[in-house]
Amino acid sequence: MNVQELRRMRLTAPHRAVIERFVTACRADERVVAAFLGGSYARGTADAQSDLDLYVITADVAYTSFLVERVAFVRQFGEPVFLEDFNDYGFDLLLFVLSDGVEGELAFGRAGNFTHIHGGAHVVLLDKTGILAGVTFPEQRPSAAEQRERLRKLVNWFWHDLAHHFLTPLARGQLWTAVGTVHDLRRTCVDLACLAADFTAPSEGGEPVERMVPMERLASLEVTFCPPHYTALLHAARTLVDFYREVALPLAQAHGIPYPTALEQLMRARLDIADDRSKRADEMRD
Repeated sequence: MNVQELRRMRLTAPHRAVIERFVTACRADERVVAAFLGGSYARGTADAQSDLDLYVITADVAYTSFLVERVAFVRQFGEPVFLEDFNDYGFDLLLFVLSDGVEGELAFGRAGNFTHIHGGAHVVLLDKTGILAGVTFPEQRPSAAEQRERLRKLVNWFWHDLAHHFLTPLARGQLWTAVGTVHDLRRTCVDLACLAADFTAPSEGGEPVERMVPMERLASLEVTFCPPHYTALLHAARTLVDFYREVALPLAQAHGIPYPTALEQLMRARLDIADDRSKRADEMRD
């Protein structure tokens, strides 16, 4: 890719400068056989807040040595103020923030095994051997079995987290701990809403929530952003339970997941006890 092609992509000036330095570094390193760009720039959906998704492919025999020297390689296209490995996706990946404010990630593959490191559109930046000619990266979607297991965990763990990480600390007066659990329970509810909208949606790295779920669908959850006050937390928990039941029950039925009815009854009874405790405290204050 030449400078004119980069300009046609409407890259920000800092992003264009980083990519140009990245390509220069790749071209000069004999271990590198190809490099490409993914993410929103490759899809044509980038905006001023986009980051850079960079990919480098090395010769098989050079992969280990290149990975050992990955920090030095990054320094050739920017000075990192944040640089951390992130290997949760099953391949080697670096997350970075450069001193000029450019954020991004750099993924590594080897010539004999690289198609798993990316999914979707890509733009070839450098290809010394023609290894990327005709290559496509299919969108990476979880299998139906993986999604069913994810749904099963969301459906069941909601109640466990409500009991052990919310009601227990609430009863002990550990209100900030309870606030943190409210955030976790809300995340579970949002994840369930995303699955209801698209059951093939990945758990991470997919579309933003705003593109998947109408915001009015989540409007009732706004009250769960509450202060660390006993009554407010209980109201938030009740709201989350109502939302959860509305989404989780039909989802579980649709995908053959046993719904934990007995567990729900037990936890709702504990919520009632907490409500009674709150009411008695209010009466005593009056």
